[in-house]
Amino acid sequence: MADETATSQPLARLPAIDPRALMTFRTVCETGSISAAARALNLSQPSVSNTIALLERRLGVTLFERRRGGIVLTREGEVLRRPAEAMARLLSDAVSDVEHARHRIAGPLRIGGTPGALLTLLPGAIMRVEQAVGDFALSAVERPDEQLLDMLRKGEIELAFVTTRIQNVPSDVAEVTCARDPFALIVGPSHADLGERVSLRDVEHYPWVLPEARGAFRRQVDALFIAAGVSVPRTTIRCDSLLTTRAIVRETDRVTVLPRAVALDGAPDGSIRAIAIEEAVFERSVGVLRLAGRRLSPLAEAMLHALPAIP
Repeated sequence: MADETATSQPLARLPAIDPRALMTFRTVCETGSISAAARALNLSQPSVSNTIALLERRLGVTLFERRRGGIVLTREGEVLRRPAEAMARLLSDAVSDVEHARHRIAGPLRIGGTPGALLTLLPGAIMRVEQAVGDFALSAVERPDEQLLDMLRKGEIELAFVTTRIQNVPSDVAEVTCARDPFALIVGPSHADLGERVSLRDVEHYPWVLPEARGAFRRQVDALFIAAGVSVPRTTIRCDSLLTTRAIVRETDRVTVLPRAVALDGAPDGSIRAIAIEEAVFERSVGVLRLAGRRLSPLAEAMLHALPAIP
C-alpha cells in the first residue's frame, strides 16, 4: 500500500516536497476547492490539479477527497496542512524580520496568553527584555487555554502565558511556572461591612461576576466553591475581561474571585478590596508554555530568561 511504502523508507530517502506545491495545497485547504484555489492563485484549474496530483504521488498518499461541496482532507492531508501553514507564516515573517533587522529592532515575537497570566508576567518581563536586547517588536493576544495550545502547535505564537500546575502537560509541551498569587474575594465599597477573612459559605448568596471561558482559571475558581461545600452561584454575570469585572465590582454590589495581585493591580485608590478566602488552600500559579524540542527565536529566549522560574 502507498502509505506503507512511504513509512517504510529510511528518513534520508523520504521525498522532498516542492515548497510551491505545499503553498498551492495550503490555498486549496483555505478556499475549500480546486477551482477556488485556482482563482485565488490566478492559475488554471488543470494547473492546480496537476500540482496537487504530483504532490500526492511524491508523498504516496491521498491528501483529500473531492466531494460535491468541496474537498475533505484525509488524515494525511490534515497532517500536511500544519507544516503548510507554518511555511506560509515563515515566508511572511521573513519579510518582517528583515525589515526589523534593517532598523536594528529585535523580533518580532508573537505570544499569547490568558488575561490574568499576561497581566501578572508580561509588564515586568518587557522591561527586562528591553534592558537585554534594546528595541524589540512584540505582538500579544489574549485567548483561552485550549486555543493557545493549538496556536503553539501551529506556530502562530512561540510562547503561551497561562495558568500552570493544574493539569497534565502534553508530551510535546514544556511548562515553566513563574509566579504564584493567592485567590481572594474582591469587593467594592458597598461591602465595607465584610471583615478581612470570609468563607464562601457566607457569601454564596451574593450577586457574582465569574469567568466565562472554560479554561484552567475557571476550573480553579469552581474548585474553591467545591472546597467550601457550596454550589457555584447562579446569580452570576459571566465575564472574561479583567477590566470589566473590576469595574462591575467597583460600581455595583457584585463580588468576584480573582488572584489578589491581579485584582488590585491598577486600583491603588482602594475602590476595590481583596478579602482572604478560608477555602483558598492553594495558590494560582502562572507561567509559560512552549513547544518542547522546537528551537525558539533569540527574542523568545530573551523573554524566557527575563521571567523568573520557581520550583
